[in-house]
Amino acid sequence: MSVRYPDMPPRNPNPPYKRIATEEAWLPKEIKDLYIKGLDDGSINDPGFQSLWGFFGKSTTEKAQAHNRRITSLGEERLADMDAAGIDMAVLALSSPGVQVFEPSQGTALARMANDMLAEGIAANPDRFVGLAAFSPLDIGEAEKELERGVTKLGLRGGILNSHTLGVYLDDEKYWGLFEAAEALDVPIYLHPNTPPADMIDPFLPRCLDAAVYGFACETGLHALRLVVSGLFDRFPKLNIVLGHCGEALPYWLYRIDYMHGHISKTGRHPNVQPLKRRAWDYLIDNFYYTSSGVGWAPPVKYVQEVIGQDRMMYAMDYPWQYVPEEVGVFDHMDVSDAAKKSFYEDVARKVFKI
Repeated sequence: MSVRYPDMPPRNPNPPYKRIATEEAWLPKEIKDLYIKGLDDGSINDPGFQSLWGFFGKSTTEKAQAHNRRITSLGEERLADMDAAGIDMAVLALSSPGVQVFEPSQGTALARMANDMLAEGIAANPDRFVGLAAFSPLDIGEAEKELERGVTKLGLRGGILNSHTLGVYLDDEKYWGLFEAAEALDVPIYLHPNTPPADMIDPFLPRCLDAAVYGFACETGLHALRLVVSGLFDRFPKLNIVLGHCGEALPYWLYRIDYMHGHISKTGRHPNVQPLKRRAWDYLIDNFYYTSSGVGWAPPVKYVQEVIGQDRMMYAMDYPWQYVPEEVGVFDHMDVSDAAKKSFYEDVARKVFKI
């Protein structure tokens, strides 16, 4: 009989590895204030944003208030929470939807501000934090410049793409300068969820399924597959994308995605789906890394390690959206080798983010 929420054993007090959490959210108060302003004056007219941030940005509940306090911290509270959970280092990135709900040039200005602030926070605690650069994806030319500045001038370790931007996905080649820059810089792009865009979200809203409970995975998995099918990785074969939440379910669909895409691309069923140089299966294994963010349960983590590869799976908590200090005990006691645990908690993250 399956056990719902199995007991979480105590964590190992002296593990033979460092615990690096690789999808940890941060948001400057200045941007959070703009979110609230956008809710109040209607200037951010996105139903998913209104659903998610209408609660977290304006609710007076204890949960929302604690979340807002934690997400803006780059100092004592965040460090104390990391210590309480046994986390040695966090990879910080601008929380969804980041600057991507603003018009492109404003988004670029806000990304520059946020990247500078993040770099300052990292400099104050360089043994605890590294970070990813934000950018405004629709600001063509400026997005890649800001990614380059973040990496080469500020020491950030990649980029954060909070999935769709005002309903636009980046499988259109006119946005591929960003991916070209990431490949040239040899840094990953973390493809983080956003709530489904306006033309997708209606069936999710009546039961509040639009965010992390289900909508995130549907929306972000869709974006990842659009990138694969577009031929992006044939153009940039060394590009790496990181997916959280055990891969937004894509590892579990791996066989069917591969089988069906192969048939569609070879039969000429759709003009925008052409044969690729490799199988869809190969791209999802060779060009993607995966994290456990928000999944404090060993079976799906072990599944990704087995199917995708031990060298492609990393630990993440998804702080502060999902702060469960006890979950590290679950993974400390996974029924895998010590080498596999060290790979999961430390080795892959050091490789991907050059820690």
